[in-house]
Amino acid sequence: MDVTVLSAEDVARLLPMRDCIQVMRDALGSLARGKALVPLRMVMRMPDASGFLGLMPGHIGPDDGRAGALGMKAVSVFPGNARRGIDTHQGAVLLFEEDTGRLSALMDGATITAIRTAAVSGVATDLLARRDAAELAILGAGVQARTHLEAIAAVRPLRRVRVWSRNPQHAADLVKASAARYGASIEAVPTAEAAVRAADVVATVTASPQPVLQRPWVKDGAHINAVGSSIPTTREIDTATMAAVRLFVDRRESALNEAGDLLIPMREGAFTADHIQAELGEVIIGTDLGRQSPDELTLFKSLGLAVEDVASAAFILERAREMGIGQTVRM
Repeated sequence: MDVTVLSAEDVARLLPMRDCIQVMRDALGSLARGKALVPLRMVMRMPDASGFLGLMPGHIGPDDGRAGALGMKAVSVFPGNARRGIDTHQGAVLLFEEDTGRLSALMDGATITAIRTAAVSGVATDLLARRDAAELAILGAGVQARTHLEAIAAVRPLRRVRVWSRNPQHAADLVKASAARYGASIEAVPTAEAAVRAADVVATVTASPQPVLQRPWVKDGAHINAVGSSIPTTREIDTATMAAVRLFVDRRESALNEAGDLLIPMREGAFTADHIQAELGEVIIGTDLGRQSPDELTLFKSLGLAVEDVASAAFILERAREMGIGQTVRM
């Protein structure tokens, strides 16, 4: 059989952010309509706690005129990579023929993860942030900070962006790389509080095991995308903020098994599972109305789902075949 192999550069070329935002909207809508299968990810932790390997299979059935897709992402997360100048997320996405199960494509997973994670936050911001949101705070300055700036700028006309990182040089580098690209004032600030105060939209994209965002900093009417923590024992958002928000998730089952941002406050007795208002897909298909008032706080807890990777990979493969991009390997 012939397998299409696509590099990181190929993936970046074939999956523009604006296109990916629409692909994610469609994929999460399919999930909400019961057209997708998403088992909980299987995680193997390294004995020395240096990182973990996750396996994420998923299937999207034909829906609304779109073909189905079957695939899996193998992703490794090694936080120490940041000190080596390497992306903390590595991996590959495999696509299989839906009718035979034969492998059809292998592509860089880190680039898909970087783009699709931010694209989902773009969908959440478009659905949940105030229409007049114009000031963005980004906590973190790694790969996801860059793609989140691109995604949120795609759905809101940003006027001002403030970036904070525990490594000030990383924040300065992000500002330098982005300043000429967006029609907004972009600046690095010395504290997380300085970034968040007055922000209409906040994106937390750090590797911190402890909260980097505190409730007194967040203004009424803000929307938060909580992205950086994806295991039960770490969190970026403090309990008071989590208790105050109207809470949305990518998938309830995943959030209640994997999201420390929810699980830690629940163990503290701050709220129960009923605090989850809806899955993002339910807002997409209209079974939940999303934001209810201009002054309420909304928060989207992002964990990342296999259907997002599979949908992205199917879109990428279709475009690669149209454009003649990638290598074909006989297996």
